[in-house]
Amino acid sequence: AYVEGLDVLGMKFGLRRMRALLRELGNPHLRDSVHVVGSNGKTSTAHLAATLLGSQGARVGLYTSPDILGWRERVRIDGVPVGEERFAGAVSAARDAVESLRLPDDDGVTQFEVLTAAAFVAFDAAECDVQVLEAGLGGRYDATNVLPTDRTAVALTNISLEHTDLLGTTEAAIASEKLAVCRRGGTVTVGPMEPAALTGTRAAASDRRLVIEAVGEEITVERGDDSLSVTTPLGRYSDLPQALRGPVQRGNLAVAISVAERANGGPLDDLPAARAALAGVRVPGRLELAEGEPPLLIDGAHNPAGMRALADALPEIAGERAPVVAVMSALGDKDVDAMAAALSSPVSEVVATRSSHARAIDSGGLADRLEQAGLAARPVDDPAAAIEA
Repeated sequence: AYVEGLDVLGMKFGLRRMRALLRELGNPHLRDSVHVVGSNGKTSTAHLAATLLGSQGARVGLYTSPDILGWRERVRIDGVPVGEERFAGAVSAARDAVESLRLPDDDGVTQFEVLTAAAFVAFDAAECDVQVLEAGLGGRYDATNVLPTDRTAVALTNISLEHTDLLGTTEAAIASEKLAVCRRGGTVTVGPMEPAALTGTRAAASDRRLVIEAVGEEITVERGDDSLSVTTPLGRYSDLPQALRGPVQRGNLAVAISVAERANGGPLDDLPAARAALAGVRVPGRLELAEGEPPLLIDGAHNPAGMRALADALPEIAGERAPVVAVMSALGDKDVDAMAAALSSPVSEVVATRSSHARAIDSGGLADRLEQAGLAARPVDDPAAAIEA
């Protein structure tokens, strides 16, 4: 109830509140870390990196957002969401610290800040060896940007033009906001990107004197019949399972291996353990397949790049099955036209609906915009009825 009540405060950038809160808690965040920033693929990459580190014998804390099934999904230890008692204890500790700070009403902590602090408390109580954190939005002023830079390996999954009102209107500007989490002169692992995004990322990295290890250049991925092989500057990892669906996940795995190596202090030596652990990775809401007739594929694509990744994955997942019908809801600040363009090839029809989110577009308005983009669309306001339809 306390966490949900903080939602009314909305989103407020800045690190002053977060740093004060962590000082009050005794700085539970100061440990070896992996920080995953980027526009898309952060949650999957963070899960993969945490899984790889755990396979090498480390006790790993993992913090991701948003949740799909409940708050505790965001805070995991050794791959398992924390139990109710541990979560309640961590949130209570954060709440007590907030009350001790006596912040003015117009500058109270946000929901994301409290959850991030609670994750640090939980990882500290569990005596985690390393923690993997997914940034919320951007990087420079995100609540996760409090990690000790000399003990943190950073991964940038990709860059796309989103949240331009907050992060900037060019790839270079957005990359600069995300790479601000890096220690100057350090190394950053970079995932597959469009040429303009990579050019912008290199420019932003140059400003911070960062060394880039990029998938497709210093890091390579080879696809076999049923497995992947990844080569980094530190080692080669063959016969890896691709547990997460879609072409984009191959790049995410390569990023995760590279950043896990740096957090590990060297190559991942126990390759059989890494293979076994990767085979069991599951990430809710990321090309998640619910078996049935017809099978239902659930994905959280929420911007044009995410929708293109979904569209690219559909042919190998759907196979010869036709037609492929989408049920879609979107928030009002999203680029629906570009998202619709990505869906127009692999999808024959869209049932437009409206999620419970306050900023969701009404189903009729969404259907109109999809039809204007050339997609056959019909509105069904209730999401459960939309899936049934």
